[in-house]
Amino acid sequence: MGHRLSKIATRTGDNGSTGLGNGTRVPKHSARIHALGEVDELNSGLGVLAAESLPADVGELLAEIQHDLFDLGGELSIPGMTLVKPEHVLRLDDALEHYNSALPPLKEFILPGGTRAAALAHLSRTVCRRAERAVVAVAAEEAEGAIGEALRQYLNRLSDLLFVLGRVLNRAAGGSDILWKRGRAG
Repeated sequence: MGHRLSKIATRTGDNGSTGLGNGTRVPKHSARIHALGEVDELNSGLGVLAAESLPADVGELLAEIQHDLFDLGGELSIPGMTLVKPEHVLRLDDALEHYNSALPPLKEFILPGGTRAAALAHLSRTVCRRAERAVVAVAAEEAEGAIGEALRQYLNRLSDLLFVLGRVLNRAAGGSDILWKRGRAG
């Protein structure tokens, strides 16, 4: 890998195209490149969240997720390759069950916020949903099977997990959910 990134400014994209991992060139405005950008933004957002003071287990989980997102990006950049497997989705399911089990049931909608870490988890959740929509668009635009089922499921589960982690992080800092107040208008 060291030689692959030895030259960052290649100028090969000056014409509005970019290279996929399999060597093919595609327009930078293609749905696949858009999806890759959304996943990259999500991973960067998780990097900002991980820079916060977090419970150790949450920090470790975020590091695993960031690695998974690199695999997910690799799968997007090499059409036909499968890197995200059902085991990745099951790991998120297990984390969801673990973290959600300690939370009180929601009786009202919550506002994204509270601590900075919780707010960043909620912001990452919204970016994750956008990445999921972009990946679904690629799947709709390209041939059936162009996007693996586990890849789509992973992003769907991850957004749920980030919502739960927002709640967990507020509690870890001694706070709680910020409840939406019904009927404030008027």
